[in-house]
Amino acid sequence: MIIEDDIIEPIRIRFSKLAWILDERMRRLFAAAEASALGRGGITKVAQATGVSRRAIHVGLRELSDLKEPVKNPPKRIRKEGAGRKSVIQTDVGLMSALEKLVEPMTRGDPESPLRWTCKSLRTLAGELSANGHPVSYPVVGDLLRELGYSLQANRKVLEGSDHPDRNAQFEFINEQTTQQLMAGNPVISVDTKKKELVGAYKNNGTTWCPEGKPEQVKVHDFVDKELGRANPYGVYDVGSNTGWVSVGTDHDTASFTVETIRRWWRTMGRQSYPAASELMITADGGGSNGSRVRLWKMELQRLADEIRIPIHVSHLPPGTSKWNKIEHRLFSYISMNWRGRPLISHEVIINLIAGTTTRKGLKVHAELDDSLYPAGIKVSDDEFKQIHLTRNMFHGEWNYRIDPRPIVG
Repeated sequence: MIIEDDIIEPIRIRFSKLAWILDERMRRLFAAAEASALGRGGITKVAQATGVSRRAIHVGLRELSDLKEPVKNPPKRIRKEGAGRKSVIQTDVGLMSALEKLVEPMTRGDPESPLRWTCKSLRTLAGELSANGHPVSYPVVGDLLRELGYSLQANRKVLEGSDHPDRNAQFEFINEQTTQQLMAGNPVISVDTKKKELVGAYKNNGTTWCPEGKPEQVKVHDFVDKELGRANPYGVYDVGSNTGWVSVGTDHDTASFTVETIRRWWRTMGRQSYPAASELMITADGGGSNGSRVRLWKMELQRLADEIRIPIHVSHLPPGTSKWNKIEHRLFSYISMNWRGRPLISHEVIINLIAGTTTRKGLKVHAELDDSLYPAGIKVSDDEFKQIHLTRNMFHGEWNYRIDPRPIVG
């Protein structure tokens, strides 16, 4: 006596070994062949063993009976022409246009659309379409959006604002001045403030290697620690020697702080590297604590020029071009890469990570803490400003100027 399980189990095993390579048509033909071999009751047994429906097995039996001789070139199509469920855009002609109106309400539809100020998720779009008489599931909405040429994309920073008509000319001027100063053996430095950082066990973007399953734990919320506060890194990049200096401030980011950083760089690195310097050239952004309109910036530079006894030439980058400042992509970007994924738990850690930044081209960075107080809101009066030995260049004097040391009295 043959037990039913003894019939079904071998079929199940044979089918499971071939299932990964069988398409829809071959699945039903395999099942039909097994059912035909079993005879009466074979369709039921094969359906139980393979999971192929009885209806599909009947279709396969008809296909096998129609084959009078082996097929040399089997058809590539699995189903008959026109078989299968109709596309949703065929059953609902207005669906695509309704979807386009929702995703682009300002250009293709009503600007007062309810989704004008709503996050256009697939579920939200599907719900809005269904409410407007176009019942559709959210996965289908995703397929339709891809057919329309849409994809998930983030914002991209490419707009720099309106271009100044002399933007390119200013870059050419800076390049010419830089070349001349370097050929004369004078230092050329690029200065700027790096993004302020929270000090403490806070999340820092990026990843770093850690034992598997043991990421460094940080605080959930980024509330400022009243004791540690923020770190204000201000950098000096020496274009000629490919070296950097970063002062990590603990107080306000003011012009006094920025010039003090330049002063420290000069005393520690600049004077030794350029003992015969006849001028110092500084390139800086047009805004911030070292902005072209900041009076205190010029006043502090005057004090620095009086100390080092050489003129200081300053050239500001045109408006909206701060990302082209050399310090951004030759120093700050490498610092960010060096400390990615590392919580900046203390000022000491920040200084060590900055000082440990190197590149294959030999970048070396010195960093130190500046915990001096730099009060904000200091004003420079007209009389004080007149005491500055400021000479503006004929070409955009608001961007290009020289500050000469004042005569030594007595």
